[in-house]
Amino acid sequence: MDEIEQELTGYGPLLVLGEVMGLAAVVLVGVWMGHFRGGFAWTETPGLMFNWHPLLMTLGLIYFYGNGMLVYRNFRGEAKKRLKLLHAGLLIGCLVLASVGLKAVFDSHNLAIPPVPNLYSLHSWIGITVVVLFACQWISGLVIYLYPGLASHLKVSFLPTHTFLGTMIFVLSIVTALLGISEKIFFALNKTKKYQNRDAEGVIANWLGLALVGFGLIVVYLVRNPRYERLTRPEEELILYENTN
Repeated sequence: MDEIEQELTGYGPLLVLGEVMGLAAVVLVGVWMGHFRGGFAWTETPGLMFNWHPLLMTLGLIYFYGNGMLVYRNFRGEAKKRLKLLHAGLLIGCLVLASVGLKAVFDSHNLAIPPVPNLYSLHSWIGITVVVLFACQWISGLVIYLYPGLASHLKVSFLPTHTFLGTMIFVLSIVTALLGISEKIFFALNKTKKYQNRDAEGVIANWLGLALVGFGLIVVYLVRNPRYERLTRPEEELILYENTN
């Protein structure tokens, strides 16, 4: 399908920069957990099982979530139906990763000797709220935009709310990650004063936080900037008109 001519100055460079920062965040959290925190395991080693949590949450609720939000802009030349399916597919993948990430942290706490309490920190409170909101957002989007029997004018009227809530949940995901980074690094290094002495692990954690903030800022800017919004095609406008009359 041919693309509609549209002024997109700056979109490409910003997208590349954002992807670099997002991938850097994934690599940094992998290095942090894989090298400095001992690597990855499952229930046989509860202490290492925890390390899946930050990696999977960063992948699911930040990197893939951000890219899922950008589907309609990155592939604006594709048919809207395909974009809806790709958007929904990416986001259900995010939810699966987040669910496994939650299982990792709960199991690592419950299987520890002695067990570690769950859901006591601000990070955990906001984090579980984000996952619940994300699931509700995905279900509502599935019903409203992929259920064939819903009137088109209802889909159009709900779109601003859907995009706002999606952006808000994404921002909260990054806030939660920053809280988690601070919590983890203080637990890991504060007793030895390595963090205040700029130990390598602390520096990695700081750069991870900066990469997440940079990725988040660029994604939100690209998603909320009306200049980069995907333009409705004539054939899509015709279908919308026919469905509302």
